[in-house]
Amino acid sequence: QVQLVESGGGLVQIGGSLRLSCAASGLTSDYYAIAWFRQAPGKEREGVACIARSDDSTYYEDSVKGRFTISRDHARNTVYLQMNSLKPEDTAVYYCALSWNLEHTILVITTSALPDGMDYWGKGTLVTVSS
Repeated sequence: QVQLVESGGGLVQIGGSLRLSCAASGLTSDYYAIAWFRQAPGKEREGVACIARSDDSTYYEDSVKGRFTISRDHARNTVYLQMNSLKPEDTAVYYCALSWNLEHTILVITTSALPDGMDYWGKGTLVTVSS
């Protein structure tokens, strides 16, 4: 029932910007968190940022703090990830995910825990940063 669709990925130069979108549908509750994750080749999937539906509070992984901004359009059920000052190490497939457990999601993002327990996943969008 719940579907998440990412868009906005592509090829960007070092120092450039991209805005990713995650469109959610089929939601039956207003209490949830949506998070962005990324996975580079040969590496574990890692949390990037999350946002709470209830109060729009946001949380970030340390390496993107100050460069990335997560935000939400409640009317459109869409979450955005604005990525600025992109670096080659940001190259990855970016996924959005939804969890009904806000506290767990915050812990995953802020403690770099393994991304277990997310309830729904999108299929990902590729971001490539190159000079």
